[in-house]
Amino acid sequence: MKKLVIFLLVAFAAAALADTPPTMLSEGKYIPDIGTFLQIGNWSSAGNSWDGKDVYVTSSASGESQVYRITDSGWPYQLTTFEDGIDGFTLSRNGHAAIVEASVGGDENSQLYLMDTHTGQLAKLTNRPEIQYGSVVWAQDDSKIYYRSNEENGTDFFIYEMSVTTGESKKVFDGVKGSNSISELSKDGKHMIVSTWTSNVNNDLHHVDLTTGEWQTMTQDKGDVNYVSVTLMPDNKTIWLVCNDNKDGMFRMATMTLGSPKVSYVKDGWLDTKWECEGLGFSRDFKYMAASTNEDGWGRAKVREVETGKAVPLPELDGQMGITGFTADGEMILSFSSPTKAPDVYRWNPNTKKLTQLTQSIYAGIDPGLFRDPQLIRFKSFDKLEISGYLYLPSDYQKGQQIPFIVEAHGGPESQFRPAFIRNIQYMMLNGYGVFCLNPRGSSGYGRDFMALDNYKKRKDSLKDYKAATEWLIANGYTAKGMIGIRGGSYGGYVTMGMITEYPDLFNAAVNVVGIVNFKTFLEKTADYRRALRESEYGPLSDPKFLEEVSPINKADKIKTPLLVVHGENDPRVPVHEARQIIEKLMEIGTPVDSLIFPDEGHGASKRENVIEEYRKQVEFFNTHLKGIKKPEMKE
Repeated sequence: MKKLVIFLLVAFAAAALADTPPTMLSEGKYIPDIGTFLQIGNWSSAGNSWDGKDVYVTSSASGESQVYRITDSGWPYQLTTFEDGIDGFTLSRNGHAAIVEASVGGDENSQLYLMDTHTGQLAKLTNRPEIQYGSVVWAQDDSKIYYRSNEENGTDFFIYEMSVTTGESKKVFDGVKGSNSISELSKDGKHMIVSTWTSNVNNDLHHVDLTTGEWQTMTQDKGDVNYVSVTLMPDNKTIWLVCNDNKDGMFRMATMTLGSPKVSYVKDGWLDTKWECEGLGFSRDFKYMAASTNEDGWGRAKVREVETGKAVPLPELDGQMGITGFTADGEMILSFSSPTKAPDVYRWNPNTKKLTQLTQSIYAGIDPGLFRDPQLIRFKSFDKLEISGYLYLPSDYQKGQQIPFIVEAHGGPESQFRPAFIRNIQYMMLNGYGVFCLNPRGSSGYGRDFMALDNYKKRKDSLKDYKAATEWLIANGYTAKGMIGIRGGSYGGYVTMGMITEYPDLFNAAVNVVGIVNFKTFLEKTADYRRALRESEYGPLSDPKFLEEVSPINKADKIKTPLLVVHGENDPRVPVHEARQIIEKLMEIGTPVDSLIFPDEGHGASKRENVIEEYRKQVEFFNTHLKGIKKPEMKE
């Protein structure tokens, strides 16, 4: 044994002297376990002090999402240690305090905590675990906060004010029932703009005079319209926002005047109108304006001076870039990731063109050179509508080679697959799989009309897009029947179930993560505060015949595809009853079904050990049914 150790040491030393890696590390194709991939890091911006000395970031580096402070030393100082991580973080204006939102076991009933941002010391402001709190905004003098809560009846969210020194609270807006949240608070603290959401694609704005308590609805529109990224300028008259109440239904930069419902779109050539504007914001001193556009899923950022309109230079980072904060001296805090670059936080000085990386995501010993970018694909669906998606192929893929493929279904449904850094997809490519991530009709990012194409009675039209995508893969020689699986989470879980019941011969493996199988029971059992929002999308409980017709559980006897079901016991969105009924039904009729139910999770696994367990099971499941690789039996 001693001779072997000496030999290895000599080999490593010789390799180092020759400036080449040792032979035993360079031979063959090294592919780490999926658990290693899932430990690749991630850092996101959570706020920064106005003087720029402190930057706050969130990361799951410790296994759960926690808050860290980065100072001049550059080393992240961990501020929170919640067992289930945090749900939100809102920094005070002076930077000395923050509000942390945290819930237990994935139940999403966030409680509010006051934090000393220097030490991390916490004081609990709310203590009603059956109630959800959020949408926190600090008053200008940091003496109080405003927030939303469903504490009155468990269903309707109203707006409250709380003193952070005494903990005393009072209601400031209950004029409209439903899902209310705070969109804006004026600089002088006298005016608030409240948003009421009636669905994911429709909201209205209300002006609340905080000095008198009087309020009035600001917006007047017909149909589904969104008003987001609302900023009330210091004159307490001019409002900047993003809205899609226009001819092409695309989100555009616009202005309103307080007291008038008129929306005026800004057409000054600053943003490319081919794409949707998905976000708009200002520096605290209103010197700079930042906007983000959605270009086929890529997040592009722009900044300009408010007074002159002059463009402010940004670093050349190609991927998902967002401006998350400004400092008093004009520096910016950026978040950036790409399909081959894990999320990190940066500081940018537009005058000196200096880009400083503030966080360093670990890569868990995996060479980032192994990661691959996807290709943007467009094809025609059953009705000639153009659909797009991102195609991921292994680095050694040869044209015409038929390989096992996974069709990925995103959630929402008013969401969009975006080519960010996705650990498990990179792993699947390295293991010889292709992955096709679709943006079918009903997805966001392509205008209001496209997003409405799967509403209510059109529900199954989006399933036909997935069928067309799968047939496109086969027709173009990427894969073949018997080698194709489908996977989706939340609404994507419904898509998975819908596809294997509507097209039972198309797939050989299916993974349903926290998905809907029975729209009637889903709507009956989802959290009370979510029901009205979901009925507006999927159809009302008053139309049980339609809900039954689109529910995969009622066609379970058609399922031939081996199925893996993953869910969390505490899911308030899609209750675990959805998983249990399909598992029970398939076991009853003898269809192959496996399951993984986490007792300490909600709408998707978040604890690192659970995430690793889930994806290991997914990999084994796909290997078994798409590659014929059986899991090795453990020897006693």
